[in-house]
Amino acid sequence: MSETTRLSKRLIAQLGCSRREAELYIGGGWVTVDGEVIDEPQFQVDQQVVALLPGAKADAPEPVTLLLHQEAGQNAESGRQGMTPETLSAAHAEGRRALRGHFARLKCLAELQAGASGLQVYTQDWRTERKITSDLRKLEQEYVVEVSGEIIKHGLERLNRGFEWKGQELPAVKASWQNETRLRMVLKNPAPGLIELLCRSVGLQVVGMRRIRLGGVAMGKLPAGQWRYLETKEKF
Repeated sequence: MSETTRLSKRLIAQLGCSRREAELYIGGGWVTVDGEVIDEPQFQVDQQVVALLPGAKADAPEPVTLLLHQEAGQNAESGRQGMTPETLSAAHAEGRRALRGHFARLKCLAELQAGASGLQVYTQDWRTERKITSDLRKLEQEYVVEVSGEIIKHGLERLNRGFEWKGQELPAVKASWQNETRLRMVLKNPAPGLIELLCRSVGLQVVGMRRIRLGGVAMGKLPAGQWRYLETKEKF
């Protein structure tokens, strides 16, 4: 039985490159082992064929922003842990290489309301973080809210203009009915629990809620529990 060695060490021997360059090639998804992309420098190889893909560059991968359709019952951390190369949406995978490095140092921005499902945003990119953080007060967030109960008279109008309820000023939101049990709400930087409070103030109980848009970025047709990359053309 032949002795195994680290993939990075094998690559150094083959290319005559430095350890840093070998790790960049591997971390960038440019190295295959028997035709399969391997992005872990510590991966053990023996007699397999190790090769570089055409166009390989020993550069640090560009930071990414990931959009997750978080399932109900998850929080930001459990949602992050559930994102793997295997849970990348097949409909959004063409031309993409999901690397393990894409899941490191992710920061969740503009977290969902507690108990909500839907669009959750994670980024490694300081530019995206700065954009969302600095603009959070004016970025629209769109939720679809499943409700039960009977809305009070003129309740929808009250939601749209803002009002005082039990001594508390409630902000105006853009609210409209999608059907008999589903409200569409558009609001900016909602405080924790605000959507449930707004619904309760007009006689409704929240059964479930799902965020479908943050600023100019919509979740789109992304299955629950799956994720996709933020496209270059998409802007928050």
